[in-house]
Amino acid sequence: MLVQMQNVTVGYYQDIMVLLEVTMQAREEKITTIIGPNGAGKSTVLKTIFGFLKPMDGKVMLDGKNITGQAPFSMPLEGIVFIMQDRGIFPFLTVEENLELGAWLFKKDKPRVKQCIEGIYGKYPVLGSRRRVYAGNLSGGEQRMLEIGKALMIDPQIILFDEPTAGLAPIVSNLIFEEVHNLRKEKRTLLMVEQNVKKALKITDYVYVLEFGRVTFEGTSEEINLREAVTPWINW
Repeated sequence: MLVQMQNVTVGYYQDIMVLLEVTMQAREEKITTIIGPNGAGKSTVLKTIFGFLKPMDGKVMLDGKNITGQAPFSMPLEGIVFIMQDRGIFPFLTVEENLELGAWLFKKDKPRVKQCIEGIYGKYPVLGSRRRVYAGNLSGGEQRMLEIGKALMIDPQIILFDEPTAGLAPIVSNLIFEEVHNLRKEKRTLLMVEQNVKKALKITDYVYVLEFGRVTFEGTSEEINLREAVTPWINW
């Protein structure tokens, strides 16, 4: 599945623009990463694709279908999930109860829900070993893994990641990057915003540099590694 933004302009107020005529696409079955300094509008791209924000101009397209401004609750029906920077789990529910909520599209099909949960436990054994533990008692890395597992319950084709390693220790961040790479191997399309640029470039197929709401550079991770001048805010 291919998701695109075409000449999208977004503002939180009429006179304060956050994105200015942004055109980009999440390449099918690849990892596409958006990098840029703080306040560049990176997270706004994801929120616009997922329908939290409606463009003032431009379109969001999914395999040729116009989904501009479509309600966020309908995006999983389109095969898109959004794993936000802020924790999207319910701390006073168990690991298994959180996963059950991830299956809301087919919640009445109990055998299918059970099968999907067991599939997640097979993929992430640490969650299976803690299935009766309240999510709020998990470590930061385990909570992030639970979020990913919860998102995978509906077997999405497109995953939007907003800084998946934010607030995590380096060793845990490495595990999350490894998992993002594994999701690509499963032929999913991934669009990621990430501040840990050096680590992100090691697993990324294509990169967009966003500054002051505009795309200032795009290319493969190899190309951007050779173009340090386009990212002077990175401590190379």
